[in-house]
Amino acid sequence: MPQPNPWFSSPADAVDRLAASGYLADPATATTAYLAGALEKPLLVEGPAGVGKTELAKAVARVTGADLVRLQCYEGLDEARALYEWNYKKQLLSIQASAAAKQAANGGATSNGDLRDHEIFTDEFLLTRPLLTAIRREDPTVLLIDEVDKTDVEVEGLLLEVLSDFQVTIPELGTVAAVRRPFVVLTSNATRELSEAVKRRCLYLHLEYPDAEREREIVTSQVPDLEDRVAAQLVATIGKLRDLDLKKAPSIAESVDWARTLVALEIGELDDKAVTDTLGVVLKHASDQERAIKELRLKA
Repeated sequence: MPQPNPWFSSPADAVDRLAASGYLADPATATTAYLAGALEKPLLVEGPAGVGKTELAKAVARVTGADLVRLQCYEGLDEARALYEWNYKKQLLSIQASAAAKQAANGGATSNGDLRDHEIFTDEFLLTRPLLTAIRREDPTVLLIDEVDKTDVEVEGLLLEVLSDFQVTIPELGTVAAVRRPFVVLTSNATRELSEAVKRRCLYLHLEYPDAEREREIVTSQVPDLEDRVAAQLVATIGKLRDLDLKKAPSIAESVDWARTLVALEIGELDDKAVTDTLGVVLKHASDQERAIKELRLKA
C-alpha cells in the first residue's frame, strides 16, 4: 500500500470520505483533519465528552485503511504502560535456562562471566505499548491518545519526545525513530489545561455539540428507519436535556442509541410517556433522570 501523504487529498475529500464512513464532519473538522495528514502534525481535539472526538480518529482509520492503535489515558498512567517495559519474568527464565545449559556443558561449573555474557535486553524481551507500537509500525497507522487530560503532568514529558520527533529513546537499545509517521489524534475533555509545549506541537480543533440540524442529519444517517418527525422531536428533546445542569449530558452516540430504541419499540410519537419510559438510554444517573422529569415537566 502506498504511503498516504497526505492522508486526504483535500478538505473536500476529507468531508466526502468521512461522510461515507458515517462521520459527518463540518468544514473546520475536515480542514484540520486534512492538514494533520498533509503536515504530519499531531491533532489535538478538545471539547466536552460525547461530541465525536474519539470517533474522528476511528473514522480516519476506517476511510484510509490504517490500523488504529489506542492509548487510553488515566490517572497513574506511566511509561511502562504507555511506551514499553521489559518482560522480567521471561528475562529471568532465559538467564536460568542459559545458566543451567552452561553448567551442564561445563560439568557442573559455571561463572559470573557466563551470566554477564547472556544478552537479555533485545527485542525478544521487549513488551511494546501503544506509543512504541505506533512508532515502529511500517504500515499506515492512526495513533489515538484518548483523554490525555486525565494523565499526570509528568506523562506530558514523555509525549513531547514522541510528538516532536516521532522517536523514543530506549537506554538499552538506543533511539527508535518512526519509519512512517502515524496520524496522531489526541483527545481532551478539558478537565485540566494541557502544557503549552504539548499544544505547540499540535494542530488544534475544538468540538462542541452540533446544532439541531446537524445532529438530526447524524441521527438519520445512522438510523435511516427513524421517521423525520420523530427525529426532529428527539433532537429537540436532546437539546433541552443538554441545557439542564446534569452530571453527564447526552452524547451524540446516545442520541443515536435513543433513535434505535424508538425504532425498535415502534414509537411514532415522542410524547412524555415515551421519553420517560426510555430516558435510561440517554441519561445514566438517577439524579439526572429525576432532574429531567422535573425540569421538563414530563408526565408518565
